[in-house]
Parts: sequence; structure tokens; C-alpha cells
Amino acid sequence: MTKWSLYIGLVFVMICWGANVVAIKILVNAFSPITITALRLLVAALTVLAILAITRQSQSVTARQLVWIGLVGLFNVVGHHYFLSAGLVKTTASNAGIILGMSPLVTGLLAIVILRERLGVSKFVGIVLGFTGVIFIVIHSSAKLGSVSLGDVSIFCAVLAQALSFIFIKKLAETMDVRALTAWMLLIGSVILFIIGLVTEKDGLSKLLEGRGSAWLVFLASAMVASGLGQMIYNRAIQQLGAAEAAIFINLSPFFSLVASSLFLGETIQMVQWLGFLLVVIGVLFASGALEQGMRQSLRRKIMG
Repeated sequence: MTKWSLYIGLVFVMICWGANVVAIKILVNAFSPITITALRLLVAALTVLAILAITRQSQSVTARQLVWIGLVGLFNVVGHHYFLSAGLVKTTASNAGIILGMSPLVTGLLAIVILRERLGVSKFVGIVLGFTGVIFIVIHSSAKLGSVSLGDVSIFCAVLAQALSFIFIKKLAETMDVRALTAWMLLIGSVILFIIGLVTEKDGLSKLLEGRGSAWLVFLASAMVASGLGQMIYNRAIQQLGAAEAAIFINLSPFFSLVASSLFLGETIQMVQWLGFLLVVIGVLFASGALEQGMRQSLRRKIMG
């Protein structure tokens, strides 16, 4: 695949992931949040496994890898999606989209703490700007406990769980195909979430019968396109471009979340939200080194030209 086709694919994924925040908001309001999330991720896992089977890609894992996949699933699938579903019941999709855009920042910060990666000036500035942007969003929220929204706090917990999983994925991906890893962690995580749903949501299964046709169409699009196919395309881009270059495109996801929230949910996007979004994007560009790398390449071209 050419770089441009990969770039187009990544933009498509970011549109899907941005709109998926709105889709999940619709689903958690139409069904029991944990139960429908478990089913959505199960369908996503089956979609990835089907694609692997059709393309004749390896799906096998060792017992040791399965243990680590289970750990990744606890953070990336169970923790992330549990807090995401719970948070979207109590906050707006636009707020959630912006806070979710912090994932590269939090991952970078955890890499510094856990993996002992170097904290440069650029990363420090990026982390400060990113967290400042989210503070703007959280304080602006209307569903508050004191001055902080419980929903926004839950969304941030979802980001933290996902970022922790990325640390494990970074290590595990060195020994196995990331596409098979994606399929199995979704499968294991969805089963655990379903069990949690059975315990915590007494009417979880019965509410599935009350869902309208339009809600089930949103469910299929979210599960198969955003969570299943989208993750496959993103993993392919990581393999071809590298994690750092692919991660830059995540900055587009909050923008598409804001647009989708306005178009499909009628949410009014306030100026403070756009300001928070801008600070998060600038923060990610600084922390990821993308801005610094782009400036160096531009300077090198001027010198050579």
C-alpha cells in the first residue's frame, strides 16, 4: 500500500472513531450500557476473526501470550469501555470526544513513569497544554459534583485504562501479530464485560428486546465498522508507518466527535470546548514530537534546497 492510501485509510478510521463516540452515546441511552457494550465488542471481535480467516492470517496464540492478552483485555476492553459507557450516560458526546483525544498524552506520560522514557522540554510543554485543555472542558460541564463532572471523570478513567493497556501492547506486539492480538483481546474482554453486565444490570438482556431498528443499525455500524474494521486498518497503518506517525492522526478524532455531536445529537459546541480541543491537539503535537520533527524536516529541506 502507498503512503497516501494509508493516510486516506487513517482519516477514514478517525471519522469512524469520532462518530463512534456519538454512536455509543446513542446505544447506552437505548440499552443497558454494560450489556450492549459487551455485545458490541463481541461482534467486533468476531468481525476481526472473520477477516483474519478470510485473508488466511494466523489466529493462534500460545498459553503465555493468552495470559498477557487477558491482562491487556482487562485494561483496554473491560476498563476502557466500562468507564466509557458509564461516563457517556452522565456527560455529553462532545466532552467525551475531546477528553478521549488525550490518549496519546496520557500514554506518553505513563511511558515516562513506567518505561523510564526521557521527559524532554517538548513533551513537558505538550503534557501541560493537553491537561489544561481538558480542565477547560471538565469545568465547563453542566453535570457536576462540586465543580467537576462525574461523567467527565469516568471518561478520563477510560483514557487512563486504555493508556495503561498501550504500555502492555507495546511489549506484547513484539512477539505476535497485532491483528490477532486485537481479535483475542476483544473476545476475552467482551466475555468479561458480559458477565459484569449480568451481575450489575438485572434488566440488561430484557432491554435488548426493546431496541428499535435504528438503534440496532447504529450497533452494527459501531461494532463492525468502527471497532472491528477500524482497528484492523489502524493496526495495518502502525505496521507500515510506525506507531508515532499513525498516532498523529488520532488528533483528528476529537474534531469529528464534535462535528458528529452537533449534527446527530444537536449538542451545542461552546467556544470553551473548541479552546480545550485546540489545546489538546497542540499538546499532543508537542508531546509526540510530531511538531518538532516537522520543523526539523522543513529546516533540512530549506538548507538542502
